[in-house]
Amino acid sequence: MTGEDAALSQRELFLRACRREPVARVPVWIMRQAGRYLPEYRAVRQKHSFLQICKTPELAAEVSLQPFRILGVDAIIVFSDILIPAEAMGLPVDIGDSGPRISTPLRDRSQIESLAIFDPEVETRFVGDAIRMLCKTVGTEVPIIGFAGAPWTLACYLLEGKSKDGFPEAKRLLYEQPRLLRILLEKIARATANYLRAQIAAGACAVQLFDTWAGELTPADYVDLVLPATQSMIAELERANVPVILYTKGSSHLLSSLRQTGADVLSVDWRQDLAQIRAIVGDGVALQGNVDPCVLLGSEGVIEREVKETIAETRGLGHILNLGHGILPMTPLEGAKAFVQAGQEYRFKEVATSGG
Repeated sequence: MTGEDAALSQRELFLRACRREPVARVPVWIMRQAGRYLPEYRAVRQKHSFLQICKTPELAAEVSLQPFRILGVDAIIVFSDILIPAEAMGLPVDIGDSGPRISTPLRDRSQIESLAIFDPEVETRFVGDAIRMLCKTVGTEVPIIGFAGAPWTLACYLLEGKSKDGFPEAKRLLYEQPRLLRILLEKIARATANYLRAQIAAGACAVQLFDTWAGELTPADYVDLVLPATQSMIAELERANVPVILYTKGSSHLLSSLRQTGADVLSVDWRQDLAQIRAIVGDGVALQGNVDPCVLLGSEGVIEREVKETIAETRGLGHILNLGHGILPMTPLEGAKAFVQAGQEYRFKEVATSGG
């Protein structure tokens, strides 16, 4: 590692990985890293509801910082929820320990047409305020990540009203009224692009789109209905000149289409190794992931082995080490620390270059 590499801030390390530029080690963070596995987070939740934390910038900033202070992760993701825009669009949301619930899910065209394209500086300003507080606290040396739900995944919740295997109401609309679904997806894409631009203006240096339920779709349905809305939303963000990370789960059958979204980074689960994924998507995008969250329930030796094997699959070029899904609530704190430490201590004998 050269002196220049050693002097890299965590922000520049993260951005270099997003841009597929040479790094001496991979950056590391954890999806859902502010969560119930942390005693400090549980202490806050004893006093405040989930939505209270989301909507109170001081609380959101505090819990966002907890993994950075406790685990030493290389990036901070603002504490929020993908359903925050749903409420701003006109659908009341409740998020409890049993998961999210929308009391009046979408069932007809009139409801879809009445959804608002909201002003994120008004209805969801608390998200931007939390990001501004984070930037003030950590300065310019640490990357702050904003996020939102991708059009299809948010539509699944708006139509179903809750998490449900297969999201049959969303599938019903897909098969019976595909044009109406397309209208809904396009509306979500416009609203979400505005929402993410506000997070970027507040100081986020990257944003992540969660399309967790894209894997429920066939390749043909994804390309016909979902891909255009995702592409248009990401294109709207290009002017902000920040990396866009797209997360999907159970989507190995969609990889050739996911690379067409315009995302700079594809975040993937553990069902395929990163070398196989790289062979499919090519060298035009970085990869994030993809350790099975259950690995963190194992011994330190097991965690270190899995981390090393995962990093070796990418040779360090264009890779952000993360889990293949959110960290599990029962994860021991020692397991989370071991994961971060193993990733940060792994060094390449030669710094990866774009030539391979």
